[in-house]
Amino acid sequence: MEADPPRTGVLKLFAGGEGAITGTVVCAAVIAYGAGHAGSTAQLSGAIVVTVGVYWLAHLHAVTIGNSLTHGHHPLIAARHALRETAPVAAASILPLAVLLITRLLGAGLSASAWIALLATIALLAIYSYVAGARGGLDILGRLTSAAAGAGIGVIVALLKVALH
Repeated sequence: MEADPPRTGVLKLFAGGEGAITGTVVCAAVIAYGAGHAGSTAQLSGAIVVTVGVYWLAHLHAVTIGNSLTHGHHPLIAARHALRETAPVAAASILPLAVLLITRLLGAGLSASAWIALLATIALLAIYSYVAGARGGLDILGRLTSAAAGAGIGVIVALLKVALH
């Protein structure tokens, strides 16, 4: 059996990149829903941080327990491993949150900033999927198809935003 590639690179996308995808989609969903219900940037930002944090804790717990059950690791050793494994779930919200805050500081309204941040999440999903296709050996058409599939998940979230507001 072949070993996993090393966990290095931007958001550990050589291996374990599923956390970055999960965190990005969760962040996008909070932006999509929360933008129409939050009364301020602080409320929307808080909703993003708390929701992504809860998903990260759930993922952290699942990986910790899974490693303890599957590999017989002591829970503290499993937790230490899980912290490294799950960091991309939380880290994935940094860029969309930064986009939201920077566009607000530049004078955009909350709704416009939320749309820009949501578009940033769609771009991230497309980039992650393109990179995955490239690392998987796909030709340019395959990479673009992979990117379109990733962006499609973000578009579904954007449609959710439109349907909810």
